[in-house]
Amino acid sequence: MEHSVIFRDIAMVFGSALVCGLLAWSIRQPILLGYVLAGLIVSPMTPGLHVHDTHVFELMAEVGVVLLMFSVGIHFSIPDLMKVKWVALFGSPLGVVLSVGLCMGVGWLMHWPVLQSLAVGCIVAVASTMVLMRLLMDRGEMNTEAGRVMIALTLVEDLVVVILTVLLPSLASEGGADFGQIAWRIGKAFLLLIPIAAAAWKLMPRLLARVEKTCNDEISLLLALTTCMVVAAVTEAVGLSLALGAFLGGMLLGSSDFVKKLEHQTAPLRDAFVAVFFVSVGMLIDPRTWGSAWQIILLLVGLVLAGKFVAWFGVVRLFGYTTSTSARVAIGLTQIGEFSFILAQVSLKAGLITPAIYNATLVASLVTILVNAMLFKIFLKPEGGSNEATT
Repeated sequence: MEHSVIFRDIAMVFGSALVCGLLAWSIRQPILLGYVLAGLIVSPMTPGLHVHDTHVFELMAEVGVVLLMFSVGIHFSIPDLMKVKWVALFGSPLGVVLSVGLCMGVGWLMHWPVLQSLAVGCIVAVASTMVLMRLLMDRGEMNTEAGRVMIALTLVEDLVVVILTVLLPSLASEGGADFGQIAWRIGKAFLLLIPIAAAAWKLMPRLLARVEKTCNDEISLLLALTTCMVVAAVTEAVGLSLALGAFLGGMLLGSSDFVKKLEHQTAPLRDAFVAVFFVSVGMLIDPRTWGSAWQIILLLVGLVLAGKFVAWFGVVRLFGYTTSTSARVAIGLTQIGEFSFILAQVSLKAGLITPAIYNATLVASLVTILVNAMLFKIFLKPEGGSNEATT
């Protein structure tokens, strides 16, 4: 692309995000919904002015994912994580299995091939980490009991996505699934935690204290961003997600005495790129497919909103949490997003799902994000703190 065209597209994206974000705010809706609408407006798949290369903004959107997860990691302490370790380690896989099983049952009723039903189940089972984190941050519920459970569950889901990206193409091949490769990726995830934990304990507090002595805000900001990007790049290099790496990078700095300052410094940059992420989600939607695939869209939306609510409510309640906490967690996970896109692309390339189901997945993502934000607003009053206890 020519230099002038790139910057014209960037101007269109931020301008439309500003206008639609103001519109959403004026009618008291989550601003992220306005950003998605902005993506629909400037998408090449809709009439009128549009961006020329959506791939540029998909790359920028990944920066938004990294920065948001980094902010979450700064706030999320290891003691808080340990409080919900059992529901995260055992409840998250159980919830995914229940969601997949439900979709396979529906697929059997629809006379879908078994592998297609399995792939759709995997796509539906994974919630959008990005959407959930943004809603929790906007509502100030990161440190509530329900917020901690949601975050822990989605982090484990990130690891599940890594497994599924290997497993699904393998199922379509003649040789079957390579379980050795899957086990190796999981092992790399745990091996990666060891040096990060050691650095958080020994290295980072001293380094941050030394940087703080310079009294230079630019240097401390660069240290925070460098930590975030380096750890994210390392996790991606070993086959894990950028989001998981950014979260771990935030936890490295979360143990320091300068957390509030680092959060304040990175927040404006994070919010700008998060806006680009949601605009890029809107760009993926093709309204021309809505008429021909409306039945599949409704089916997927129903599975995500109703099926996942029942599955996750039951799982969280099973681990001894109150009805209120279980309901909040279940509502938080009734949407699909960026990781579902990844699994849908993998499944489409492997021939497990049809193009119609792939496009329906993108539309279902938009609908469930919209409905999920409304459910948060209507049914869930913000909690004042993490005063709920497990029973």
